[in-house]
Amino acid sequence: MRSGTDVTENDLRHLLNEWDPIGVADDVQDEYECMLAPLLQRLRGGAGKAEIGEFLRHELEDHFGLPSLPSQPEAMAARLMFWWTAAGEADGTGCA
Repeated sequence: MRSGTDVTENDLRHLLNEWDPIGVADDVQDEYECMLAPLLQRLRGGAGKAEIGEFLRHELEDHFGLPSLPSQPEAMAARLMFWWTAAGEADGTGCA
């Protein structure tokens, strides 16, 4: 049986691979591992959409060396916020 943390990390990994801003997730399933812990820390700390979007933009531009506009980090931030809220409601705690 997987722990709640495993499920959360796996779900977040899945979302990042679906987003796949650099277009490699079909070949490299762990390309976005570097974003898992920082994103979860921000989400657990109550970060809002703007902070999550800024983190994603920073990662794309500074870590991956890509322009962020085509990948729409703000849209992904909104999706992550929706997922995080839904995950919290599903486990009955009100937060994931």
